[in-house]
Amino acid sequence: MENKKMVLSKQMDPKIWSKLPEDVLEYLLSFLPLKTFVKLRSTCKHFKTLLFSPPFMSKHSPNSSNSSNSTPFSSFFLLSHPQFPKQYPLFDTVHNNWRNLSLCISPALPSLLLSSSNGLLCFTRPSSNSFIITNVLARSSKVVKFPTLPFAFESLTLITSSNNGYKLFVMSTFGSSSQVFVYDSLVHSWSQFRGFDLILNENHHQEGVFHKGYLYFITPEPYVIVCVDLGTGEWQRSNFELPNELTFARLVGDGDKKLYLISGNGSNGISRSMKLWELDENSKIWVEVENVPELICRKFLSVCYHNYEHVYCFWHKGLICVCCYSWPEILYYKVARRTWHWLPKCPSLPDKWSCGFRWFSFVPELYAFV
Repeated sequence: MENKKMVLSKQMDPKIWSKLPEDVLEYLLSFLPLKTFVKLRSTCKHFKTLLFSPPFMSKHSPNSSNSSNSTPFSSFFLLSHPQFPKQYPLFDTVHNNWRNLSLCISPALPSLLLSSSNGLLCFTRPSSNSFIITNVLARSSKVVKFPTLPFAFESLTLITSSNNGYKLFVMSTFGSSSQVFVYDSLVHSWSQFRGFDLILNENHHQEGVFHKGYLYFITPEPYVIVCVDLGTGEWQRSNFELPNELTFARLVGDGDKKLYLISGNGSNGISRSMKLWELDENSKIWVEVENVPELICRKFLSVCYHNYEHVYCFWHKGLICVCCYSWPEILYYKVARRTWHWLPKCPSLPDKWSCGFRWFSFVPELYAFV
């Protein structure tokens, strides 16, 4: 009996978990294997949020020397829509399913998400005349004041670099002229350059594409590829000759190696087919990679209903994603397998929805500095 009492006295009081400081609890739970931790999350609402805690991320990150996982930590498609205020549903592109957990943003942050890059998210808070750059994993944010007032902006693009810095590119129109502003996080200041009026078109959902030090855009018809040097603000018209019979064209870059083009092809402004092209930089021509399969193409074009200004594209971990502002699914191409797929509709989305679907690539990165 005495031995039994001694054993019982040494057992941990279950209530102690509720008394532990949050950082200590996160640290202890970070030692659990990933599969065990995912199962544990269903037992407590608070545990759900710990999937994105810094200690857990640092141990399970593919860049971590302590990581025992053979596969990298998940990366996500992040959905922004007016019907999900302050919440951003996540589709796990590693495990190919919707997470029960949405990325919840602090009420102190604004709800309008504009851009994402390397684990950083860029919001705007018009009421305070500022942008907010945040790393939700590190729970850190930085307020970047507008460069001038009043400030009507468009075509914002967040670009991160390998030196742990980032740049914000925005265009702003004053009367009949346009200006470009570039914020550099390493010097904490804005630079102002002349704009390029032909870029100011109806497609506000497509961000610029960063490729080998330049930010690329496609002008409205007649289509021309132009680029701007983020350091000097100098604009250039590229000599990459575009394919014929384009009804819309969107650029996609994989970072610094390859540049792709998604195009609608047809006549009289009506697309009959869609194609994927890859740039051959030696010969300065676009080489056709894939013709989007007929049934998939027909569905996507019916979704757009020839409103091609709603079409935008982005790159995500080996996937070329083609989206429509008015449709809740993503059409994506697996570059390594050369196959096309549809992302299933978010299960929490109501049966009736409105326009406003903005998709972003979200690759959690604990050490992305704001």
